[in-house]
Amino acid sequence: MSFNGVNEKVKKKVKGLALEYKDKPQPELLIPIPNPHPDINYKITTISPEFTSLCPLAPSQPDYAIITIEYYPKELIIELKSLKFYLVSYRAVEIFHESVVGNILKDLVEVCKPRRMKVKGDFSVRGGITTTIEAEYN
Repeated sequence: MSFNGVNEKVKKKVKGLALEYKDKPQPELLIPIPNPHPDINYKITTISPEFTSLCPLAPSQPDYAIITIEYYPKELIIELKSLKFYLVSYRAVEIFHESVVGNILKDLVEVCKPRRMKVKGDFSVRGGITTTIEAEYN
């Protein structure tokens, strides 16, 4: 039996999610689920206020950011636990800020194929400079 189009197989996959820290992001952790209202043009906003990755020039130094994801779904949405695990998978990754935002956008678009999506990374102060990066898919 399904609830809002989510079958038992998907529920089991979400419950069984496990994160291993690797030196690359893990988009395979992302799980799409059916949009309960594909006929409505609505916006989903998800904010991750504790995003962490590693500076590629000084890998012992973490980079902190607030990642904001806004999208207008079509047939699929991103299951939130899987999104959380995916974002946490960056904690051991040496990566520039621009690549973080670009990768997140590409991975999410590939998984849920939204009408539109924007990913914004507000990175904390590093060397007296803050950085904000936005990437969009239309």
